[in-house]
Amino acid sequence: MPMPLPTIPSKLPQVGTTIFTVMSKLANEHGAVNLSQGFPDFEGSPELIQLVHHYMQKGMNQYAPMAGVPQLTEQIAHKVQAIYGYLPNATTDITITAGGTQALYTALTAILQPNDEVIVFEPCYDSYQPAIVLNGAKVVPIVLQAPDFAIPWQKVAAAITEKTRCIIINSPHNPSGTILSAQDLEQLSLLIQDTNIIVLSDEVYEHLIFDQQQHQSVLRHRSLRERSFVVFSFGKTFHFTGWKVGYCIAPDYLMREFRKVHQFLVFSVNTPMQHALADYLKNPQSYHYLPNFYQEKRDYFWDLMQDTPFGGQKSSGTYFQLLDYSGISDLPDTEFAVQLIQQIGVASIPISVLYSQQDEQIRQQKILRFCFAKRPETLAKAAKCLRKLL
Repeated sequence: MPMPLPTIPSKLPQVGTTIFTVMSKLANEHGAVNLSQGFPDFEGSPELIQLVHHYMQKGMNQYAPMAGVPQLTEQIAHKVQAIYGYLPNATTDITITAGGTQALYTALTAILQPNDEVIVFEPCYDSYQPAIVLNGAKVVPIVLQAPDFAIPWQKVAAAITEKTRCIIINSPHNPSGTILSAQDLEQLSLLIQDTNIIVLSDEVYEHLIFDQQQHQSVLRHRSLRERSFVVFSFGKTFHFTGWKVGYCIAPDYLMREFRKVHQFLVFSVNTPMQHALADYLKNPQSYHYLPNFYQEKRDYFWDLMQDTPFGGQKSSGTYFQLLDYSGISDLPDTEFAVQLIQQIGVASIPISVLYSQQDEQIRQQKILRFCFAKRPETLAKAAKCLRKLL
């Protein structure tokens, strides 16, 4: 008789395969145009690739310092000062991470104790809630209402308790493509000024902001940056999502706790890419061109979808566009998204899965998220398929 295998009580019993993996797998199976998962279908800078190769050949292939290559953290500090008017300490306030998601997880692990509460705004990036639960804390969701997905600050005030340890904000916002204003940050600052609450600000799309608007980073706001972890992503900025390199900025007293976790989670991040990014950041044009670059893609996809039954409003940031299909079908978004792949040949993300609670109002939403970080021919092909619904 075989010996019985151990039983493992799941720490995430409600969690299955992510929607991004599911939709990309379906897209591959059906040969669909994949506008679901958020990655470009074009290459980043050949210069940056060559710089990585250069540092590999130069022998920069062993462990980097735990907090990051000093040349890179120094360039990040200069970049932050030039954009946001604040100079973080390159030695104590910046840590290079294995992507933005690792930074988010590390920050939450560093600060959360069992039974703490974390306020999140839904729909949201799907790693937030599992990271909170794995740390024994409680998710306190606040629903953002379509179509503007604005934060209802009165509800936030009502949700804050003595157990509230953290508020997670995300701007530009995935999946809605909306952005926070300076007034939003002022509201947040006033709400938490006499509390023990820490802010975790997910700003991985900081440069993907459109229509001449300015990204309102918490780093611009002194009282917020003094109690915030701020997360960024080189993968999103430079079109190399597979490199998984990001960074976190926080004041020294927070970063010390962050690094205690970071050193035992990944210790350090790949060395040649850090050296290459340090060189590449010396030219500000390497990121200053991004708003116009992605706005052209947004406008192109938006124009292609005009005179169709799809509705919505233009994305203000990220490389995602929400489209309302209520003029086409009464199917729930999860079913309609699968139908689009199987019958039309386009993959998207149903946003209802990015809420932790499925009330009737959320189930009635008919909204899909499309990624426009694609070549023009890819977007044109997707639009041609979608126009078959006319």
